[in-house]
Amino acid sequence: MKILITGGAGFIGSHLADRLIETGHEIYIVDNLSSGSMDNVKHHQTNDKFHLIVDTILNQELMENIVRQCDQVYHLAAAVGVKLIMNRPVETLETNVRGTEMILKMANKYKKKVFITSTSEVYGKIMNGKNSPLLLEDTDRLMGSTTKRRWAYACSKAFDEFLALAYYEEKKLPVVIARLFNTVGPRQTGQYGMVLPNFVQKALIGKPIIVYGNGSQSRSFLHIADAVEAMICLMNESNAEGEVVNIGNTEEIMIKDLAFMVREMAESSSEIEYISYERAYGPGYEDMLRRTPDISKLKRLAGFEPRHKIDEIVRSVIDYYKI
Repeated sequence: MKILITGGAGFIGSHLADRLIETGHEIYIVDNLSSGSMDNVKHHQTNDKFHLIVDTILNQELMENIVRQCDQVYHLAAAVGVKLIMNRPVETLETNVRGTEMILKMANKYKKKVFITSTSEVYGKIMNGKNSPLLLEDTDRLMGSTTKRRWAYACSKAFDEFLALAYYEEKKLPVVIARLFNTVGPRQTGQYGMVLPNFVQKALIGKPIIVYGNGSQSRSFLHIADAVEAMICLMNESNAEGEVVNIGNTEEIMIKDLAFMVREMAESSSEIEYISYERAYGPGYEDMLRRTPDISKLKRLAGFEPRHKIDEIVRSVIDYYKI
């Protein structure tokens, strides 16, 4: 098949491209390289089944031409990362809302199946205690105030979901929506606030590992190989059309424990420092104490569950940055 990946030069998109090319598909990537990198895809540049177009997904003429000739569309292009969202909110909203609108419009015109990548951020503040239940796809959401910029990304991705489901219900466009939880692995950069590559990069050069708050907040991390496999399984499952599905891991770790794990596995002498959210992001920043998915729907629809444990995930990132 011919498959379009928007944002395909990014962390997740480039791994998805690797896997799809490996299984014999012809890949088209549209990426403006705002957070993606040529380095992520340079190993495909001599492959005649790989096509990279450096442009914005807001280019209607371009997107119509590419969507028309492709069989499937994986829509990953988005403004991501806490720092980017806090510093460039206009770009966040325009890219995430108008970009998804463009993809759905073109896909509907030519009736091409679309995979929409959403995020665990859409759950907002709903899960905040150590004994709270795992997050189900139909769990009610709780967003922070619109005066707090931190929630712009979550709201933009929630709108993407509403729009995609509207196209499915009203236009009968085959759409699959996945909420990704803390996907990590080789090629992920710490530039936009991603916690694990930040920890690893600091540990390897002996600089302080910075933990925000008291580090008691817990997260579940998913290896990129597991994320990509789950995405492809869902895309190829007709029963997943019109569904929202969590893609994540249920194994949890507190951020302070992650920092110590990284330091030990990297054989580092780095100090672990704690700083307030206010110092890092300004007054009023809100974070969740816990965010862990229920993945029973993923198991039921795709017959899939993660294979990588947290120590394997950390090791893969350390090995990547050691090279």
